Amino acid sequence: MTTSSDFPWADFLTQTISDFGCTTGTLHRLDPADQHLKLVAHQGIPEALMPIIQSIPMGKGIAGSAAQRREPVEMCNLQTDTSGVAKPGAKQTQVQGTLAVPVLDGSRLCGTLGIGKLEPYEFSAEEKGRLISIAQGVAERLLPR
Repeated sequence: MTTSSDFPWADFLTQTISDFGCTTGTLHRLDPADQHLKLVAHQGIPEALMPIIQSIPMGKGIAGSAAQRREPVEMCNLQTDTSGVAKPGAKQTQVQGTLAVPVLDGSRLCGTLGIGKLEPYEFSAEEKGRLISIAQGVAERLLPR
C-alpha cells in the first residue's frame, strides 16, 4: 500500500481544484495526538496565511468546522460572510465561494479537503457530493490504519 508520504498530494489537490473550476485549495490531515488538522497540500494560499493554516484546531475556521461537524461547510462569499465561522485572516485569500468537507474513512475522521473560487458561488448538492466522494476516496491514504 502507498503510504501517505508517498502519495502525490499536491497533484491530487491540483486536479481536484481544476475539476471544480476553483483556484485555491487545502488538504489537511488529522493529527490524533493534538486533535489539530495539519496541512498536507495547498494551492493559491497567500504566504502570510501559511503559519495560520499549518495547524488548525478542531472547530476553528472553515476546515476545523467541517472536521468537527463531519459535514460540508460552505460560504457563498467569504469576503462578506458574517457568520463567524471563517477566521478574519481567511479574507486575505481573496476567495469568495468556498467549500470544505471532512475526509472520512467510514465514521473515522482523517482530515479535511477545501476548495475555493474567486467569485461568489454556491456549490450544488451534486458538487458537494462529488467532493465528499473524492475525499472518501483518499481517506485511507491520508491517515493509514
